[in-house]
Amino acid sequence: MNTSIGQLYIVSAPSGAGKSSLLNALRERLADVAVSVSHTTRQPRPGEQDGVHYHFTPVETFRQQVADGNFLEYAQVFDNYYGTSRLSVNAQLETGKDVILEIDWQGAQQVRERAQGVTSIFILPPSTTALSERLHGRGQDSAETIQRRMRDAQNEISHYPEYDYVVINDQFDTALEELVCIFRSERLRLARQTQRHAALLHELVN
Repeated sequence: MNTSIGQLYIVSAPSGAGKSSLLNALRERLADVAVSVSHTTRQPRPGEQDGVHYHFTPVETFRQQVADGNFLEYAQVFDNYYGTSRLSVNAQLETGKDVILEIDWQGAQQVRERAQGVTSIFILPPSTTALSERLHGRGQDSAETIQRRMRDAQNEISHYPEYDYVVINDQFDTALEELVCIFRSERLRLARQTQRHAALLHELVN
């Protein structure tokens, strides 16, 4: 039975850097890794399930939770709120799972102010050209939307020095292996090993 407390991670990236694909693959490679499900006040889109894609929350309930300090981070995007529940994250960490927050640099700053010992990772595209090609390759957005996303990406990328690790997603398999290495090395830190193997360590030194 895993008696250790999990590690909290922040993973940020500009749109088109491949963050979601990498995290999906990471969860297939490693056990005990969870991605936090955010709360939002927007209406569900077709196919979205409450508790799976988001926790869909009434506006007044969300605002009350903000007032009560129940969010590690939150933001208002146009007319909707988005946030990460402190209680939900802590509950997952206490089961020994490593919990990932997929948030932007602004949310990351909030989390660093409200939680200790957070490990942060920034995923970068290999070039501006590659990022533009990936956004165009989706075939989902207009040229105007892609231009806006590129401007937003440049602003997002400028905050990479605030993070503990940087992974450049040029070759997917290489980037995934680097991501796996970060998680494995964090699990070998003294504090985690001391929690996980408390009985063994006590026996060895007594």
